[in-house]
Amino acid sequence: MLSLTDFKKVTLEDKPVFDAMYEKYPPVHSDYVFTTMLSWMAYSNYHYAVVDENIVILTKLKNKIRLRPPLGRNNVELVKQTLALAARIKSDEPFGVVSATMKEWMATTFPQLRFIEHRDYFDYVYRSSDLANLPGSTYGKIRNRLNKFTKKNAYTTEIISEENMDEVHEFFKRWCLWRDCESNEILAHEKKAILYSMSHFFDLGLSGIVIRVNDRIEALAVYEKMSPDTAVVHYEKGSPYFDGIYKAINRETANILQNDVAFINRQEDMGIPGLRKAKMSYHPHHMVEVFHVKKEDIVSLMQ
Repeated sequence: MLSLTDFKKVTLEDKPVFDAMYEKYPPVHSDYVFTTMLSWMAYSNYHYAVVDENIVILTKLKNKIRLRPPLGRNNVELVKQTLALAARIKSDEPFGVVSATMKEWMATTFPQLRFIEHRDYFDYVYRSSDLANLPGSTYGKIRNRLNKFTKKNAYTTEIISEENMDEVHEFFKRWCLWRDCESNEILAHEKKAILYSMSHFFDLGLSGIVIRVNDRIEALAVYEKMSPDTAVVHYEKGSPYFDGIYKAINRETANILQNDVAFINRQEDMGIPGLRKAKMSYHPHHMVEVFHVKKEDIVSLMQ
């Protein structure tokens, strides 16, 4: 029977375990990406257990534990064990980040369960060619702001490498001063996530680009491939002193990625109104929906 003692903290040394799993079963939602788990460890406290060639992930956010459906081949018995453990956890929503595909399978297998949309954590996924080319009237406003930026600023792009990594770290320090990272809980944790992932940039297999204006880094994006047809953008940051620079770094990133993947996952909006508006303005091709299950339904199922 699955128990909390079966779980261990996710560490960088566990990358081969997740790489092997994701080679067969690529993650669909950005919160399952190994880099995300390690970088946001201080916020979500990711743990995992390997059971019968499956991986079960557990998070602990603000002292509330949440389990996720097992990764790997669908295993009814293991899902039952995971739900049974969720029923014993002191949380109103102890089972979550359930993908639409898993939801359909579980709804057939466990018809008593109700699955509740978690809209704040839907991932936004775009056609990489749309973000690179900004076609038609749909992207007219974005093109206008981008054109204003390019007319006012002569800029260059370059790949993040060992040669410019010190400048990348210096840019992130400036960005956190601009945003006053320590004044906001999420920004403070994002700062920790960024510093971790940049310190382990090459160990994690990350890629990225920077934009230089007047020979100084003023924007950057960090990304990686999460499945054969999709890349995820982990971070996209720009200087507040250059209007339209976010449009530029977005397009330059897509220009590179469109040669390798059909889609770009730009993660969730966390329910932040301004961020939601910005992500919707780029007209996502689709959303990666996720759901959670109430404890009362799980307890009822287990009786």
